[in-house]
Amino acid sequence: MPTDLNALRLILAEADCLASPQTVEQALDRMADEITTRLADSNPLVYTVMNGGLIFAGRLLTRLPFPLETSYLHASRYGHALQGTLLDWRVRPTQDLRGRSVLVLDDILDEGHTLAAIVDYLKNEGAREVLTAVLVHKNHTRKAYPGMRADFTGVDVADRFLFGCGMDYKGYWRNAPGIYAVKGL
Repeated sequence: MPTDLNALRLILAEADCLASPQTVEQALDRMADEITTRLADSNPLVYTVMNGGLIFAGRLLTRLPFPLETSYLHASRYGHALQGTLLDWRVRPTQDLRGRSVLVLDDILDEGHTLAAIVDYLKNEGAREVLTAVLVHKNHTRKAYPGMRADFTGVDVADRFLFGCGMDYKGYWRNAPGIYAVKGL
């Protein structure tokens, strides 16, 4: 079935902009400063969570002026269960994590079950420390555990159906330069 490109264009045209491209750029600059202060002397290994973290990582990593290794991982929770830490690994971490500082980059912290499970896995593999960075923190009370936050966060946004900067609408608009909410959702 062909994709209705006009309908997809309308989604963006009618969307509510929750963070403009300029706001996103400022958030990325601030996050880069915070991450540099924390990790510049630690020889970190930086993992991007695919697919959502791809755009965020590409925009953030070039702002980090220190040596680091990069890689990616791809995981989802088995059966999309609401609880538990069993992951369905599509691409597992392959580097030796023992004694390393690890930074995990993802587009959004929504409920956080998958991110929490990834962090637990990396710690169990011997990482000295595992830090997280997300571009978007979605404000609501359904987190994997109360008060859950990433170590580094770009912007906090309302609990809406979001897209842009790595987040997608039906597989599209990850490339939108700001953070948008689907009208009415």
